Amino acid sequence: MINWLKTRISHKFDNFSKAKLKAFLKKNGLAFVIIFIGWEIVEDVVFPIIFGALGNYVHPAFYAGIPASLILCFHWLAIPILWGLWLRVTSKPQKPPDLDCCE
Repeated sequence: MINWLKTRISHKFDNFSKAKLKAFLKKNGLAFVIIFIGWEIVEDVVFPIIFGALGNYVHPAFYAGIPASLILCFHWLAIPILWGLWLRVTSKPQKPPDLDCCE
């Protein structure tokens, strides 16, 4: 049981090895950086403006969202979702492999 756990944990950390991170950034670096910086701009600029407008025109309770949007960090949620959407939008349809086993 302990050996299985060690194997699973080492497999998880293997995904964060220096070589795999370099390969990921070499393949997807620009798109990932744009998504990350874009989300930072949305979180630090757009959300406070939206909460300010809602507080001004809808109800003053929305003003509480301005400091909350600057304090709370949703990178852990938004970046994987946006990255998954980007991969889904840009993925090319894959052909099934050509197998000669069933003739």
